[in-house]
Amino acid sequence: MADGSFRLGPDGIYRCDAFQVFVWQKHGFGTRHANPRADVTLRQIHSDRVLNARELSDRETEGDALITDEIGKSVGVRTADCVAILLLDARTRAVAAVHAGWRGTAANLVQHTLESMRANFHTDPANVYAAMGPCIRGCCYEVGAEVATRFEPLFPEWEGVAGSRKMDLPEANRRQMQTAGVNPDRIFDSGLCTACQSAQFFSFRREPENRGRMIAAISRLA
Repeated sequence: MADGSFRLGPDGIYRCDAFQVFVWQKHGFGTRHANPRADVTLRQIHSDRVLNARELSDRETEGDALITDEIGKSVGVRTADCVAILLLDARTRAVAAVHAGWRGTAANLVQHTLESMRANFHTDPANVYAAMGPCIRGCCYEVGAEVATRFEPLFPEWEGVAGSRKMDLPEANRRQMQTAGVNPDRIFDSGLCTACQSAQFFSFRREPENRGRMIAAISRLA
């Protein structure tokens, strides 16, 4: 179940209640059964690369996060276990879509996205709201020691624990956003696990032969 701040609409798409207050935006997190419209997505490469969607066409460029303040342009990412993060700036109305797998998270992708929003649109992270959609959770996601070591600065509670770890990617991104200046009360997590909830979501780890993906997208309407 979602944590109460997300609802599954009759169209088969999840939305964050806290975002719905902002009538100038439209967003959604897709499922096996339906996806929101995305005018621009990227050829995702598990990087820290952030692109301004202005003058981009769908899937023409490599990267893992899109930002825009254009009215009517929906930006999106595709996921099947990685964390989809949607950002909105309540003051400037800039928005972003982020694809954060373990590599992107280790490379501080969401922090780079906030920095790009500041550079392009004068975004102050204190004005940002963030929503994290369905993804693989610690209940189903174990990483080896080599990967875990890269996350030890984010998880000081791991000190002294050797070997593999249960990885909580949403929590890692939450901590990165808080460090970047996002108010913790403005970070919302769906709590939905792609690996556990097979009827609703695609999961690469559960079914690597299935090329299905969910889309998470956001657009500025006014």
